[in-house]
Amino acid sequence: MSVSRECVAHLGWPGAAQICRIERIRETKGRMSREIAYAVTSLTPEQADPDALLALWRDHWLIENRLHWRRDVILREDDSRIRTGAGPQAMAALRNAMLHLVKDAPGPLRAIREALAENRHHAIKAAQRGFL
Repeated sequence: MSVSRECVAHLGWPGAAQICRIERIRETKGRMSREIAYAVTSLTPEQADPDALLALWRDHWLIENRLHWRRDVILREDDSRIRTGAGPQAMAALRNAMLHLVKDAPGPLRAIREALAENRHHAIKAAQRGFL
């Protein structure tokens, strides 16, 4: 990771204090790939040095990979057609409740979701155990 303050003045972003450049090299299925990502932060060098910024970056992606990936891929949140009123927030709350109810269940989340979708009685019983 490299960090710079020199370019910040040219961004025109109020509050920007540092720019980070993160380079990742990984091997997947025998193939090497290289990715460069950039981030802008309002944290000053006194508040966060390069090591602290890297830790914050990794923490962010840990959350993204643990929660949001499960919501997006397994629960198909991005495919939802609910877009108006309180519907999106209500569905997000239901998805969060589902993740909470099955967090200790054995097996992959996708299989649990499919099993509960097929047998609504089991889904209701799981919710009753989790909420009451």
